[in-house]
Amino acid sequence: MFNGTKVIALLTQSELTWNNGINWMLTQVEWSQLKTKKLTVPRHLKTGALAVRIYMPNCPQNSASPRRRPRLLSVHLSTWNLALSVLVLGIVFVSQLSHAQDNSSAPASVTAQPSIGGTAISTPSNPAKASSIAGTVVDKDGDVVPNASVVLTAVGSPSRQLKSAGDGSFIFANVTPGAFELEVKSPGFAAQTESGVLQAGEDYVAPPIQLVVATTIEVEVNGNPAVVAEEQIHVEEKQRVLGVIPNFYVSYVPDAAPLNTRQKFQLGWKSTIDPFSFGIAAFIAGIEQADNQFSGYGQGGQGYAKRFGASYADLVSGTFIGGAILPSIFKQDPRYFYKGTGSRKSRFFYAVASAVICKGDNGRWQPNYSNMLGSLAAGGISNLYYPASDRNGVGLTFENALIGIGGSAASAVVQEFFLRKITPHASDPSSGRN
Repeated sequence: MFNGTKVIALLTQSELTWNNGINWMLTQVEWSQLKTKKLTVPRHLKTGALAVRIYMPNCPQNSASPRRRPRLLSVHLSTWNLALSVLVLGIVFVSQLSHAQDNSSAPASVTAQPSIGGTAISTPSNPAKASSIAGTVVDKDGDVVPNASVVLTAVGSPSRQLKSAGDGSFIFANVTPGAFELEVKSPGFAAQTESGVLQAGEDYVAPPIQLVVATTIEVEVNGNPAVVAEEQIHVEEKQRVLGVIPNFYVSYVPDAAPLNTRQKFQLGWKSTIDPFSFGIAAFIAGIEQADNQFSGYGQGGQGYAKRFGASYADLVSGTFIGGAILPSIFKQDPRYFYKGTGSRKSRFFYAVASAVICKGDNGRWQPNYSNMLGSLAAGGISNLYYPASDRNGVGLTFENALIGIGGSAASAVVQEFFLRKITPHASDPSSGRN
């Protein structure tokens, strides 16, 4: 085992002065088994691990310096075991401490996440339900209003806008809970608002939002009265007594914009082709047939057809001559302007006078040439298709003209005192006055 090796000395750790040697740690058992002739053990050597300084004769460094005393590196085995144990315990302690800190910094509500293929999937523990606001836009009669502009203003969120659907419905999804306000607008109607408080996760359904006819039409037209008048005509074309009888030639806006020529003919055309106009002509022809008026037409289907044609011709000629052609020539407004204020007496005379006095396109009151001459012209034309036996020349013409003027006065009185209350979509004129 130690052939060719000479043991020089044996020292304790405190006597370690070795240099350029070989260090070999021996236990007590190994030491007892060591047999060598050159072994010197100092008296103060204690039991335990021993450090053996070994002299190697073949080592060039030792042979070059035989007098240099090699140093002995001595480390006690128990000291190494203790240091190693402390190091291992320290590593374990630090690892456990770091793991505990990581767990304590995580939210308490976080639970184990599911995973697919080893990849964690993040899912909310308690997802909140989104809130929404829905409703329907209707008019005064309960009919739906499509394409109405609905603006939602909610606390803490920017304003949102959409159009009502064909059935008048609308819905805002993902609305922030809290106070809100809905503003609904549509051409020809006054703006309406609806407010409330939306709870988290609530599907709020607003009551039907009812629009009423605007008393003043707000249109950005840069001072173009034709566009304003067009909007007002759209409102007037919805006016029907009891929702059936056309009431187009009445303006409930006292300062309504004047109509141009195209709009006057448009209003006359809408009035004459309305189904009710055909119905009233058929009704009059039936009464005349029953009383055998205008006997020259005869009886039977042919006689009824002639009476119906004559009755409808009276309506068309009176409407277009007195409501479109002459008003365009004299620049007069063919509509009746509802008064609605003052004493009953003043309102009555105002209505009767409208048959002979009208408002011009310039906004001033003037003789109603259109109505008077229109009635006279329509009466003259009627001589062309009434039976010869019932024609009375000039007398019949003026008779029909006077009947037409009187009919206009009576119609205006009915408009002033009765029809306003039973005409849907009629605006409130009092709110439009300054």
